[in-house]
Amino acid sequence: MHVAIVGAGVVGMTTAWRLASEGHEVTVLERRDGPGEETSFANGGQLSYSYVAPLAGPGVLSKVPGWLLRRDSPMRFRPSPDPAQWRWLLAFARACNAGASDATTRKLLRLAFHSRDLMQAFVHGDEASRGGAGGHVPGYRDGSGFDFARRGKLIVHRDAAAFDAARRLLDYQASLGCEQIALDRDACVALEPALERIRGDIAGAIHTPSEEVGDCHRFCVALARLLQGRANVRLRFGTRVTGLKRAGVNGDTRNTRIVGVHTADGDVDADAVVVAGGIGSVPLLRPAGVRPMLWPLKGYSITVPIADGTRAPHISVTDFANKIVYARIGNTLRVAGMADLVRGGPTIDGERVAALAAQTQAVFGIGGADDTAALQPWAGLRPATPSGLPLIGASRVPGLWLNIGHGALGFTLAMGSASLLADAMAGRRSAIDAHDFDATVA
Repeated sequence: MHVAIVGAGVVGMTTAWRLASEGHEVTVLERRDGPGEETSFANGGQLSYSYVAPLAGPGVLSKVPGWLLRRDSPMRFRPSPDPAQWRWLLAFARACNAGASDATTRKLLRLAFHSRDLMQAFVHGDEASRGGAGGHVPGYRDGSGFDFARRGKLIVHRDAAAFDAARRLLDYQASLGCEQIALDRDACVALEPALERIRGDIAGAIHTPSEEVGDCHRFCVALARLLQGRANVRLRFGTRVTGLKRAGVNGDTRNTRIVGVHTADGDVDADAVVVAGGIGSVPLLRPAGVRPMLWPLKGYSITVPIADGTRAPHISVTDFANKIVYARIGNTLRVAGMADLVRGGPTIDGERVAALAAQTQAVFGIGGADDTAALQPWAGLRPATPSGLPLIGASRVPGLWLNIGHGALGFTLAMGSASLLADAMAGRRSAIDAHDFDATVA
C-alpha cells in the first residue's frame, strides 16, 4: 500500500526505511530541505539503551521548587497560561511515583534492547533484519558513515549517597537485562583517563560497556541515501503539510478515514498516513480529533572540536549531578543537557549554552571558547509524553498511524519503534508487546 509519512527526523526516516524495505510505496513529507534537520540534528549522540528511565520518577516533584529558583538548574520550568501545559504537568505529577516509573522503565528497556538489536543488524548489513532493503551506501554497513561506535558509558557520581543508590540498583537493572559494573574513583579514572581533572570530585561511577554513539543527523542522511532512487520511495523535502485529508467510507460522511495529506504544493493521496513530526504533530492532529499529550522539552548542545593531543573522553560520560552528557562523535565531543519546559520555538538561550561550555571546560579542560559560535550551539524541542512512553501504532481514526512522543530517546528508540509500527501495519505479532505503546489513547 501507499504510506505517506509526515516528518523526516530520525523516527520518520527509520519508519520510511522499514516500510519501504517491506515493499510498501512510501512518500516522506518534510518541511525542511533535508532529513534530520530539527530535533535530530545535534542531539546528545548517545544510543543509551540501558538508561531509559522516564523523567517522571519518585522524588522529582520535591526538586521543582529548586528548579524554579535556580537559573542554572538542569531542568527549568517557566509557567504559562496555556491549559495544555498544565494538563501535561498534572499528568506528569501523577506519573511521579515508584510504581509508574518502574513499569515505564521496563517497557522502555524492552523497546530499547529491541532497537539495539536492529541497529546492530543494520550496521553489520544483515539483509534479513533490514527487510531486504538492498543497495549500498559507503560507510553505512560498518557505521562509519555516521560515526557509529560502541564506546560504552560511564555515569559519574559526585555525591556518595547518589553513588550508593546507583550501586543498590545494579541487581535490579541486571534482572531487566542491563550489564553494568560499579567502579570506585580510581577504577573510573583508570578506565577513562580524561576524567583525571575531576578525580577528587568523583565518588564512583557505573560503567555500561554496551552503550553506543553516533551522529543522528548523518544517520538520517544515510537512510535518505539508501532510499533515494528506489522506485517505491519519494522523498519530498521542502514540503509543508497543512492538514490531513479525510473522506467518507463508502460514501458515508459520518464515518470518515484519513486518505492522505494536504500540502502547500497540493494533496498527496495515500492508503495510510504515519505522523512522525515530533512536537509539530500536535496541531496537525487536532482537527482529526486526535490530541496526544505532548510537551516540548527544550534541550541544548554544543559540539567541541577535538584537536590532536587534546585530552577528551573516548567513553561516553554522563555527569549525573549536572545532568550533562558527553559523547565522542568522530573528532568532536558532543555535549548536551538541560530540559526546559518553556513555550516558544527552538531559540538558543545563550546562558544555557554558556553553562554547557563552562562545565566542559571544568571537567575536561576544553570547550570554554570565548566565541560560543565556534562550539556550534544548538537547541531542539524533544516531544515528550508525561509518562515517557511514546505513542506507536494505529490511532483511533482509520487510516491514521502515530510514531511520536519519544522525548530525549528518539535516536535510541527509533529502530525499534519503526519495527513495531511496521508489524502493526502488517497485522503481525511484534518481538515485544506493542500494547505498551498504545496510540489510541491520544
